[in-house]
Amino acid sequence: MTRRDDAPGALPAHRGTAHYLTHRDDPVGRDPGSEAGRVAGPGLPRQAMADLVFAATQAPSMHNTQPWRFRIEPAAQTISLRADPARMLRFGDPDGRALHIACGAALFNLRLAATVAGRQPVVRLLPDPGQPLLLATVRLAGPCRPQPDELELHQAIPARRTNRSPYSGRPVPPGVLAQLAEAARIEGAILHFPDHQEAIRLLGLARDAERALLSDPAYRGELARWAGGARDREGIPDEVLAPHDPRGTAPVRDFTPAGPASYAWFEDEPQLAVLSTHFGGRADWLRAGQALQRAWLTATSRGLAVSPLTHPLETADAWLVRDPRSSVEDPQMILRLGYGLPVLRSHRRPIADVLDAPM
Repeated sequence: MTRRDDAPGALPAHRGTAHYLTHRDDPVGRDPGSEAGRVAGPGLPRQAMADLVFAATQAPSMHNTQPWRFRIEPAAQTISLRADPARMLRFGDPDGRALHIACGAALFNLRLAATVAGRQPVVRLLPDPGQPLLLATVRLAGPCRPQPDELELHQAIPARRTNRSPYSGRPVPPGVLAQLAEAARIEGAILHFPDHQEAIRLLGLARDAERALLSDPAYRGELARWAGGARDREGIPDEVLAPHDPRGTAPVRDFTPAGPASYAWFEDEPQLAVLSTHFGGRADWLRAGQALQRAWLTATSRGLAVSPLTHPLETADAWLVRDPRSSVEDPQMILRLGYGLPVLRSHRRPIADVLDAPM
């Protein structure tokens, strides 16, 4: 299901984390022109705003491409988030869905960091139809006091990892799964947890999708551009790649199919989660990214390991990921959840590399 991208709508404000405006400046939630919406006293200095951008850049992205750029405007107390088309995956993400999800995750980190810095973020998604690369603006409005859960999520930003290693067989408690579903709901998305048979079906889709994708030389070349080897700024280095399962059923992507392989036994029944939105436009992808990051940080704060499974959504058969019992969900991400050993994280580019204007 899709809807018009030039009418992105707006998310409701939740617990003071952010106010949203449409591209026509229609306020949602508390009027940003009220006392709480105005900048009271001096705004944040440029370096403090750059620190917010640094938090944003810690978000996950497909193949760790980091497909974002930011512009800091201290006089207006505004940070703009733009897509970086040079980092779009032409073969793995031709429609830009994964790019928007990654930028949505970065936007959530930015919102969270602004709140912890004591400023209410006022967000506009897709604010200018004439600038398709401009995905969002964040105005740092009046002072605010972060809530304990926001402080907890903010502390999880540097601890978050993509853990592609095997997990233990320890089940994720239902209460924790409910917290993850609530985190997604707060951001306007749906997170549901497939039963055993549905999980088997989804893992089969993932294996089929991987075989189809790897049969394309152009896709394999793009994958090699971003994965494997020694990397200190972007992409996925060897030390965070997944091992192979001797049974050939590892619930993770094989980033280096032609390279040397290590082996390990993965869990027999992976706990999966499917993140969906009600529609499938660009604004919905941005919402999915924010929901993804809120849920992922919640999982991190609860000691969970997380690994995304995106390849079933990178083919023409992506619609098959939808729960057969639902006709209203537009699936955006499959997540694997569990308890695993600590892993290293992929590197990030220096902050100066993602700013459109010099600091």
